[in-house]
Parts: sequence; C-alpha cells; structure tokens
Amino acid sequence: MSIQWFPGHMHLTRKAIAQRIKDIDVVIELLDARLPASSANPLLAELTGNRPTLKVLNKQDLADASRTPAWLDWYNARAGTRAIALDASDSAPARRLIEGCRQLAPNRRGMARPMRVLIVGVPNVGKSTLINTLSAKREAKTGDEAGVTRQEQRIVLEDDFYLWDTPGMLWPRIVVPESGERLAASGAVGRNAYDEEEVALALLGYCRQHYAPLLDARYKLGMAAADIAALHDDELLERIARKRGAVMSGGRLNLQKAAEIVLTDFRAGAMGRMTLETVDEYAAWTAAAQLREAERVERRAEQKKRDERRARNQGD
Repeated sequence: MSIQWFPGHMHLTRKAIAQRIKDIDVVIELLDARLPASSANPLLAELTGNRPTLKVLNKQDLADASRTPAWLDWYNARAGTRAIALDASDSAPARRLIEGCRQLAPNRRGMARPMRVLIVGVPNVGKSTLINTLSAKREAKTGDEAGVTRQEQRIVLEDDFYLWDTPGMLWPRIVVPESGERLAASGAVGRNAYDEEEVALALLGYCRQHYAPLLDARYKLGMAAADIAALHDDELLERIARKRGAVMSGGRLNLQKAAEIVLTDFRAGAMGRMTLETVDEYAAWTAAAQLREAERVERRAEQKKRDERRARNQGD
C-alpha cells in the first residue's frame, strides 16, 4: 500500500526549517514510541545538517515497554544524538528535555549565549501537548487530526532557553510502505490520503501476529491467541464488526465503521500497549524498499535511453 501526503503547508514548513536552522543549537525530534523509526523524518538530516539532536520517543505509555529500550539503544548509538522516552502529559519527565538539550550543547547557557532549540515531528505526534506541558500554559493548539499547528511558534521555557515549534511535517515520498501504513494508523496522515479499511487491515495483520491477547481483550473475541493469529485480516475485521455492532440493514457488515473503530482505538491506546515495529523489522523493510527504489531508478534510466534512441531514429 502506497501512502503519500505532503500538502502545501508542509512545503512551507520545510522552507521555514531550512531558514530557522541557521540560528539553532539543538534539534528535538519528537517520535511516536509506537513507531519509533517510521515516525522519524528522513528529511531532517538534510535540513538540520550536523546539529545535535534529541530524539524523544513520545507516548511511551502507549508503547510496548519491552520494545522501547531497544529503540533507545538504537538511537543513542548514533553520533551527536541522545534519546529519551516520555509521556508528554507528564510534567516531571517532560522537563528532562531541557537537561537533554543542555548536555548536547553544554556551552549554551546564560543570557549572552541562550539555548536555541527547534522542535520538529510528524503531524499528530504530540508536539503541541508536550509544549503546553513544558510551558505550563496553553501555548499551542492541540487536536487529534494531522495538521493542527500551521505556523511557527516561539516559547520561552527558561530565561536562557528558547524553543521554536514548527507545524508537523512528513516528507514528499514515503518509500517504505510499512512506514506509510503505520503513519496513517497513528493519525499522522490526512484522512483523504488513504483508505481507512486498508490501513485498519494492515494494522490488524500486524497486531494479530504480535498482540493477539490484546485484541481478544479489547474486542471480546473469545479466541485463543493462536486462533486469532491464524485468521485472515479481513476475517478479523469482520469479527470485530460483529462484536461492535457495525451492522447495516439486512445484516450486512459495515466494515468502514469497523475500520474507524479499530483506528480510533489504536490512536487512543485503547487496544493496550503496542509497538508496531522492531529494530530488525524496520531494517528489513528499509532494505527491501531500497532495493525496489534502485530497481525503479534503473527502469527509468533504461526507459530514458529507449526514448532517446527512438527520438534519434525518428530524426534520421
């Protein structure tokens, strides 16, 4: 499933980041702890250069606690990078961001050399909620749909600590299909860019293999984990539709409504604590995507050569 969403305001955000980064000491990238790599923007390295980066795995209270440490280790192994996990609604852990930035840029202190931080992230990852928690005010608008924040905002967290918030931004072409599915499931992608039933099926396909007991508990399926895992994705969605009363006249199942229920439950954490990718899984998905991309580039190059030969022949 190919999912792409890069509306006009994201292009403007990209230009704004490129301009703002000249005066920035540390970049905070807020990630969804349930999809720690899929929610990382590959444009960030290009836009921010070699700026120290604090990777924040947000919504850790919704993620699988057994998987988060491996992702923190994965990010902390990178040069110029620190990673922490937190729940943006918890005020005490949120203050760890300030100390994390201080460690990455220890020479930026005092009014003569204030810390200047840019916070970025995909839509609906929780930036506005986090900023409101950090500043103890309703500084930023919050919502459960992608694209709520539409303009840059400056927040003073301490006398010598300035934070610039930017609108949520994806990237023009998502080459890893699994990442697109997970971003859509999390609410990072606008609703008009994907089919909710297809995304719900992809989500259930992963969860029935890794989190079958949680599905059984949420939807009262009355099935053993092995039996849930053995179901086809569409069969599982149909069972959920029946259990949740998503039935139309004549007894027909309303799979669209069932898909909306599944996606809403996942985004709210109602299914239980889940992480939709491991380090090894993401590495495999990326390798496969890179191979497909190389093949696509090669096909385009061959087609260009054929077109050029045809044009020359026609000109003779």
